[in-house]
Amino acid sequence: MGEKIYGFHAIEEALKKAAHGSTLYLVRGEKERNEELDRKARLTGKVAVRKISKQEMDRMVPGIDHRGALLDLGGPRRGASRITEVSVEEFCEGLSEDDGALVLVLDGITDPHNLGAILRSADQFGVDLVIIPERRSVQANETVQKVSSGAAQYVRMSVVTNLSREIAYLKENGFWVYGADMSGNSSYEEKFSKRSVIVMGSEGDGISQLVRKNCDYITSIPMQGHIDSLNVSVATGILLYEYRRTNRQSR
Repeated sequence: MGEKIYGFHAIEEALKKAAHGSTLYLVRGEKERNEELDRKARLTGKVAVRKISKQEMDRMVPGIDHRGALLDLGGPRRGASRITEVSVEEFCEGLSEDDGALVLVLDGITDPHNLGAILRSADQFGVDLVIIPERRSVQANETVQKVSSGAAQYVRMSVVTNLSREIAYLKENGFWVYGADMSGNSSYEEKFSKRSVIVMGSEGDGISQLVRKNCDYITSIPMQGHIDSLNVSVATGILLYEYRRTNRQSR
């Protein structure tokens, strides 16, 4: 099998771009949403539909809560249905001189549920590029695709070996870098640059010291509750909103 997508919304979005050779597997006897997926798959003219037993699907993806539907995209890195990957250099070369842009750097996110939720926010708030490190970070796997409810299909990503080097390259191309940390200035008062990089740290340790040194500003989210921090995916959504609020005409 090739890349496997599960979860109704993730499959529904992936079907829109699925290539020839893809197969939608559905558990026999389970209707409702599966009937809709069956119809959409056949309308593509590219995706084969196979009805199988629940036991057979369980063997195909052991330990996965597939809910009776599984889309096999037919092979690794096949077609346009994967997450779009681009290098930071290619991304910058595609910007015209006056273009604003929002880049999100994730420094060591290890929970696939957090990454999936972050990619969903990235799609909603129009993030132009998400950068994640090749090591010490969760990659865009099937769980991430499911949690993002298909939004991961629309977010450009760059997987890099050295975050600090890529951040420095972005700065050379007119970006200002804002690192998220509780010790920073209030995000309510931050005036995000037209070209901004927002850096979010890992769930436990936050932004690494080396990456922090490359940030131009450190910004925090004012809170009034009894605990001292937000989940990283929630915090990311808030800061992406703050950028869009102050840069309504940047795209």
